[in-house]
Amino acid sequence: MDEIQGQKNAAAFITSKDSLDGVYPGLILGINARRLGMESVVFYTFMGINVIRKGWIEKAKFQPPGFMGAIPGMSAVATWMMKDKMEKANIPPLSDLQEVAQVEGVRFVACKMTVDMMQFSEKDFIDGVIIQTAEEFLKYAKDCRILLYT
Repeated sequence: MDEIQGQKNAAAFITSKDSLDGVYPGLILGINARRLGMESVVFYTFMGINVIRKGWIEKAKFQPPGFMGAIPGMSAVATWMMKDKMEKANIPPLSDLQEVAQVEGVRFVACKMTVDMMQFSEKDFIDGVIIQTAEEFLKYAKDCRILLYT
């Protein structure tokens, strides 16, 4: 492992939201870290944990901020508009990015506290997800060159 001043050639990302704009950054950054030859881990906590649950990734929505987000039905319209813009820009859907991330070696970690709080178990998650406490994750993350809250 390539180390500089005690740091691992690794990146760790924290995803705490299950919205389109909350999920894309961790996946995109995780994939690109792997492509730069780094280890890469995405730690999912609170609502972000939903996107690594079986059958859930397609349910991610875009919630407009502020007043617009409070209008009934606006999230559905905004999600449709955002997905249309992404398709036109050749941005893959979340399900495809999630698969690419796993194939390329990005590790997905579920926060144990959130798993316990939501009463989930290992069988609720997509294949390859590991469950760790915050302390276990931080033992890994503390020596990473990059640690971002996405």
